[in-house]
Amino acid sequence: MLTTLDEMPGGLLDLDAADLHCHLDGPTLIHLPGRRQQPLFVSVLLHGNEDTGWHAIKALLKIYQGKTLPRSLSIFIGNISAARYSMRRLDGQSDYNRVWNGGDTPEHAMMQEVLEAMRTRDVFASVDIHNSTGLNPHYACINWLDPQFFQLATLFSRTVVYFINPQGVQSEAFGRICPAVTLECGQPGYTRGVEHATDFLHACLNLSSISDHPVPDGDIDLFHTVAIVKVPAQFSFGFENEVTDICFLQDLDRMNFMELPVHTVLARAKSVNRVRLDVMDEHGLDVGEQFFEYANNEIRLKKTVMPALLTRDVQIIRQDCLCYLMERFNMPI
Repeated sequence: MLTTLDEMPGGLLDLDAADLHCHLDGPTLIHLPGRRQQPLFVSVLLHGNEDTGWHAIKALLKIYQGKTLPRSLSIFIGNISAARYSMRRLDGQSDYNRVWNGGDTPEHAMMQEVLEAMRTRDVFASVDIHNSTGLNPHYACINWLDPQFFQLATLFSRTVVYFINPQGVQSEAFGRICPAVTLECGQPGYTRGVEHATDFLHACLNLSSISDHPVPDGDIDLFHTVAIVKVPAQFSFGFENEVTDICFLQDLDRMNFMELPVHTVLARAKSVNRVRLDVMDEHGLDVGEQFFEYANNEIRLKKTVMPALLTRDVQIIRQDCLCYLMERFNMPI
């Protein structure tokens, strides 16, 4: 159940994400007043092991300790129970960043309650803060091809990814009522990610408006997610010399945001006649034959693509995916 508060509980800003369960009953929406009434909405810890957003909120509010915020701020602290164990989600839990599009679970109902609360408050903009488990640059994601979304995204990074799948994500849902962006702040535990997210939130709080002018082509590197890659449950997998059905390269995550040429090897397989990766495009169609070839005990790229969010974390691969495949995308006119 959602808890809604109109002030920051005393001592909360001194806690790490893993300790929030001791002071909060569960997912919590906190509304803080500011000089401009339209609130900035920020969601953190939708994945419990991605704590840069919470650290950024703490740093931001300490800047304004004893001062009035330049704009009202609404903070949604998500999967506190998973954060306790530094896990993306607990076994049996819904993914908190896949349940924003309506559904039958209590988590779906809770996110609709958050959306409606922010719609009522005439939300100014939405920011969802995440980390990645593999090696990735800092970049912004959007789900709507709109000048204000581009303006908001490039305030964080010139690298911007447009995607419509997976569905049920926070930024897609909020994009229906305000400019919305997802921040990918690299791996958790690094000061630079916290500083970058804090600076961005500070800048957003001080915006009087978000420009609706197009972002110049030279100010953005835009990519489009064209496929999501998963390892089917029936196949075992590992890295380098592990004895498994699929053995990925040891430094797989170093390929993130690199334009990989045709025939790049990603893995070796015991039986290329049997093993296949699941590859779905943004409309849910199987496009595996377009992107991968299986020969000489190798899994290789069939076309030039750029991967994102490649990870060596086995649990994340099983719970979510191996990676996303992207292509360069022209700015819409």
